[in-house]
Amino acid sequence: MIKVLLADDHPALRAGIKGMLEKADIEVIGEAADGDEALRLAERLRPDVLVLDAVMPGLRAPQVIHHLRETCPDLRVLVLTAYDDNELVFGLLEAGAVGYVLKEEALETIEAAVRAAARGEPWLSPKVAAKVMKKALGKEEAEEEAIPLTERELEVLQLMAKGWSNKRIAKELSITERTVRFHVGNILTKLGVESRTEAVVEGIRRSLVRT
Repeated sequence: MIKVLLADDHPALRAGIKGMLEKADIEVIGEAADGDEALRLAERLRPDVLVLDAVMPGLRAPQVIHHLRETCPDLRVLVLTAYDDNELVFGLLEAGAVGYVLKEEALETIEAAVRAAARGEPWLSPKVAAKVMKKALGKEEAEEEAIPLTERELEVLQLMAKGWSNKRIAKELSITERTVRFHVGNILTKLGVESRTEAVVEGIRRSLVRT
């Protein structure tokens, strides 16, 4: 029987996926609500597959995958997320995820993706597969290559430069704090930095921040 660890910060979603998998004779041996807990439980419980949300509190998903490649080389990581941002998709696949499934997919598709991951076979949602194919064919839009940040990420970076908190940025842009955290994570990854301060400094250096 396939053993799965679920890592997602939405309890209701975890419950729904757990129920579906267990009906399909796939055992859910643990649940995690943040990146740090996902790493700890994966190393302790040794599941066959870690179903990992791409955006959670705590340790970021790419870091979780990198750590597990060292400590649990036989573990397969299947990313299950609502986001299909290019940087997130390619960053997680390059980190070592065996599959990338969007939460909009039917539960039966998620089950099939888990089974494929357990066999070590890649599984990509159609939208994600199209992105991978586009990149492989060298047809990514020149605009995406020339501008490191999206328009929304530039807005968030500009407000970060003012020293604003995630809560204040969320209110200003009429988005959730979770979405702000997602954008901040993307900004750090794209600029190759580790902190908000470094992101602002790098943004100024690249003339991405108005001073």
